[in-house]
Amino acid sequence: MARYRCDVTDDLDPDRDALEAALAGRGPHELFPCDPALADTAAFCAHYGFDPADAANTIVVVGKGADPLYAACVVLATHRLDVNRVVRARIGRKSSFASPDETRSLTGHEIGGVTVFGLPDDLPIWVDAAVMDRKRIVLGGGSRSWKVIAPPSILRTLPRVEVVEGLANPAPPRDPA
Repeated sequence: MARYRCDVTDDLDPDRDALEAALAGRGPHELFPCDPALADTAAFCAHYGFDPADAANTIVVVGKGADPLYAACVVLATHRLDVNRVVRARIGRKSSFASPDETRSLTGHEIGGVTVFGLPDDLPIWVDAAVMDRKRIVLGGGSRSWKVIAPPSILRTLPRVEVVEGLANPAPPRDPA
């Protein structure tokens, strides 16, 4: 695995401590510090030289209604979550992406750093099957300052995780113009 230079050296980092605690006993992984200004997937991959096809984003979705239902979905950055069909069918009602405030309230994480590690045990976690086909994945680390590099098998160590075929679909190619 290539090594990348980053100037994060603070040994008293509560974000790292929480991440390490959530990852304890889950198998091989590497913590990767990043500049919070570069935490969003496209900027992160471009700056640090990662393939976007290895970037696995955690996206919180909500089933609408008086008593909202939530789930965390893990999909590759090269794919688009099928909220209108697959998520809606799994939740059983109209669904959408959770707002940044809902995501923060539920997970304790900011957008750009949401991770599946350390989520509430009763929150369903749905992983798109394409994520499991990668040799390694890069996941959010619970803050905009950290990422987790690991084999996708690490996701199977989480409570309430399900691998879902077709949860996301390959995104159309971006127009370079």
